[in-house]
Amino acid sequence: MTPAIFFHPDGYFTGGKEVVGRQAAGESFLRGILSYSTASEICIQVPKARQAEQFKELMTGLGLDRPVQFVDRENLGQLATVGGCYHPGPDLALLSRERCGFGDAAWSITGVTHTTATLRVMDELTQIITAPVQPWDALICTSTAVKANVERVMQGEVDRLKDRLGIQKLVLPRLPVIPLGIHPDDFVFSGDDRVAARQAVGASNKTHVVLYLGRLSFHAKANPFAMYRAFELAAQDLPAGEEILLIECGWHANDGQKDAFDKAAKLAAPSIRTLTLDGRDAKIRRKAWAAADVFCSLSDNIQETFGITPIEAMVAGLPVVVSDWDGYKETVRDGIDGFRVPTMMPAAGLGADLALRHGLELDTYDMYCGQVSSLIAVDIERTAAAFSKLFSSEELRRQMGAAGRERAREVYDWKHIIPQYEALWAELDAVRKADGPKLAPAAVPWPARPDPFLAFAAYPSGLLGDETVLELVPPSAGAAMDQVRSYLTLFLVNYTPRVIPAESEIRHILAIAEAGPSPALALVYGLSEDRRAFAFRGLAWLVKIGVLRVRAFHARNE
Repeated sequence: MTPAIFFHPDGYFTGGKEVVGRQAAGESFLRGILSYSTASEICIQVPKARQAEQFKELMTGLGLDRPVQFVDRENLGQLATVGGCYHPGPDLALLSRERCGFGDAAWSITGVTHTTATLRVMDELTQIITAPVQPWDALICTSTAVKANVERVMQGEVDRLKDRLGIQKLVLPRLPVIPLGIHPDDFVFSGDDRVAARQAVGASNKTHVVLYLGRLSFHAKANPFAMYRAFELAAQDLPAGEEILLIECGWHANDGQKDAFDKAAKLAAPSIRTLTLDGRDAKIRRKAWAAADVFCSLSDNIQETFGITPIEAMVAGLPVVVSDWDGYKETVRDGIDGFRVPTMMPAAGLGADLALRHGLELDTYDMYCGQVSSLIAVDIERTAAAFSKLFSSEELRRQMGAAGRERAREVYDWKHIIPQYEALWAELDAVRKADGPKLAPAAVPWPARPDPFLAFAAYPSGLLGDETVLELVPPSAGAAMDQVRSYLTLFLVNYTPRVIPAESEIRHILAIAEAGPSPALALVYGLSEDRRAFAFRGLAWLVKIGVLRVRAFHARNE
């Protein structure tokens, strides 16, 4: 079973001035689904109908063609036919509340973690505890590291509610671990490709080209200082005539960031040649991959959760040097695919002030990430030793590159990852179908979005009920219908077509009312059952425009 895939360009479009990880992951996932899903037809959920055209354009740009149906918010209930929806974010609390209007078992919801450090996402994770999520919902964690992070945040809210309210029952979504995937054929380079790329960056056969690819942000991605210092130390072990070229393929958010990188490289690694390439350009990224001998990413930021670039490097046949951090801990096998360098952070209890300042928005999210990152240490000497080993042995580079390529293709190819998604979705669907019918409907499905006629029932003089007696005001049903048509030419009357009964229904009501005062329920008797409640509510509209009037209210229930 493949659920409806939520689509908004912001979650999948990588052609803008800046590309964030969730967008690159979203586009890659979408390619994976369209390429490897076993569904005969893909259902795409869009916020508005116009986004369906944007999806078609994206699909054409990716060179993919599959039968697709669309669901938007106007016909959201069609998700019950599909059986599930997938959202490229962790918004299960919001999505489960929106589902309430159709029934908690109408469909399953699957989300996924990307960045979990923002205020919005952490709020969303804590709200899951009290949201109407069900056992047939799931929040996919891309690594066991981020799963532990999600569990700690959620557990904190559970403990608070136990202390405050004495809660004993919890209904939580599943938290399966499924990694992100790659498209291996995107990273195949011929010998000629490599020769041309190395020539383009000015690398000789005595140049060790190391690639860092990603956003060039020292506070929100990876502080390059440890990498620079490690290069300088490793350069001391190089034979005469050999050099290190660092390619930083990415983009700086502003000139201040660029200046910070430039000054740090000159001070911390004065003997290293650096080259900055625009990582937003796919052709330039491809050249950078082809030119490299080694890949490096010393992530030290809590904004990171998985990290796809080391896997891309592995499938490109490059040995990798990465920090022993978040998802890298699982994707890179130390000593096999490359080297994982130890990291250190302060123990719990030493960062509450940083969290509070972030929570009060005294510090921006960027500042919060930067403050935490500044206290995450990457072992510089171990990093330098890793580089020295790789620079001194072409055979080691070849062995690690080959091992990494094999692992990336066998484990992280989307053709292996999409079946894991589909197995999860099938399992959730089976649980929903088995246990959903046992779920008692809630008296008020979405308490924060109540029926206005319930929430504001104390406002009017009386309520329209089954026994409320109504009578016709004009002398005949025909005259009343003429008045209705006349009034419907007025914008202040016709601006709410969603609540106005159909003309055939109005005729039916007026014909019965012509016989004399009648209980409200009798006026809609004979209409189709699926329209009866709608037409009954519309009686209030006919009273509002003076075609019917109230003869007597039934006893009011406060």
